[in-house]
Amino acid sequence: MLLLVLACLTLAGPAVAETYRCGGELLNVRLFSGAVDAPGIPNSSAGSQPGAFVQLRWRDLTLQLPRTNDAGPASYSDGIWWWSPEDPAHPSFRRRQGRGQIETITCETA
Repeated sequence: MLLLVLACLTLAGPAVAETYRCGGELLNVRLFSGAVDAPGIPNSSAGSQPGAFVQLRWRDLTLQLPRTNDAGPASYSDGIWWWSPEDPAHPSFRRRQGRGQIETITCETA
């Protein structure tokens, strides 16, 4: 399994790293551009392609969120956590907390 993860990271290309302060604590972000597995799908935005993902390290969590297929600016979600760097100074970071309740975690550049 570890070899599969390492192979995926290698295929994904170099990561772009950023640091933010979210909810008062540091959040480290690594964006991976991803190997384009479906070039005919016109859902690239801001250099993000199908197969792209983001790795977030915050508090005691490490999250790997795949790029969504939502129209508009790139966003990443696993259905519980959601990340969008649309506004680089104040990216969107949210967590679903049960039915219809969303926690918005305030973020800013560190």
